[in-house]
Amino acid sequence: MSGHARTPPHALAGIALLVAALACFAVLDTTTKAITLSVPVLMALWFRYAFQAIATTVVVLPRRGWSLPPTVHPKFQCLRGVLLLSSSMFAFFSLRYMPVGEFTAIVMITPLAMTVLASFALDERVSVLRWALVAGGFAGTLIIIRPGGERFSWAMLLPLGLVVSNAWFQILTSRLARTEDPVTMHFYTGWVGTLIVSLALPFAWTSLDSWTLWAGLGLMGFMGTVGHFMMILAYARAPVSTLTPFLYAQIGFAMVGGWLAFSHVPDHLSMLGMGMIAVCGAAGAWLAVRESRVAIQPTES
Repeated sequence: MSGHARTPPHALAGIALLVAALACFAVLDTTTKAITLSVPVLMALWFRYAFQAIATTVVVLPRRGWSLPPTVHPKFQCLRGVLLLSSSMFAFFSLRYMPVGEFTAIVMITPLAMTVLASFALDERVSVLRWALVAGGFAGTLIIIRPGGERFSWAMLLPLGLVVSNAWFQILTSRLARTEDPVTMHFYTGWVGTLIVSLALPFAWTSLDSWTLWAGLGLMGFMGTVGHFMMILAYARAPVSTLTPFLYAQIGFAMVGGWLAFSHVPDHLSMLGMGMIAVCGAAGAWLAVRESRVAIQPTES
């Protein structure tokens, strides 16, 4: 055995799919911020999920028969849909009041939050170094939010709700991707979100007289559908520890989107907080890879 293992081709494909998904999410977030300034949030949320549900159905059912795609874990499929809907709702309301770059940076503490969940909910052992990285990531978040500062508002706490729901969503996605078909996961996620939001749609519907708003809603649905499908494919091809360091590319995509669409550039303190989150998150991912390699090394007798 050689001392340096090369990254297998399927893992490289997983990384490429994840980066492409993150670019889609950055476009989704930037478009969402622009659209929700003129369109009710629940109406925009319904279009995002209805697009995914209908598009997936049109692709899946004619090829696999006019019946629900089989799943081994229907309850977990529904739970995954509820978690993603919760994450999307927090995201849509957050983006209405926050810049895209700062919002994305706060969301990027999700992998660090997963460390906390693994410790308390899954009874996994967490090292002191990992706790230090979690503390550093949350410190970066506080620098961006700046409680008590002139720029602070209650809306800046909304991404923290997204972090919690998204952390559970990511854990469940990585586990289901091992046994469930990606298209099946996409099908159930889209329809669970659509059916739930449809209950509130009559109270949020408003007429739109601009084709640009309709085009924006369509773009949101398309980017959300393609992005989440590519993310599922990525997790099916590479382990979480391999993919996690690349999640922080979304901060860069989001900053570019915010600059192009809104001419917004984060201030120096926000840049510092975003850098702390990226460094601590990437270091946590590196530590996970290192620990996994040590764990699988054979012991000498």
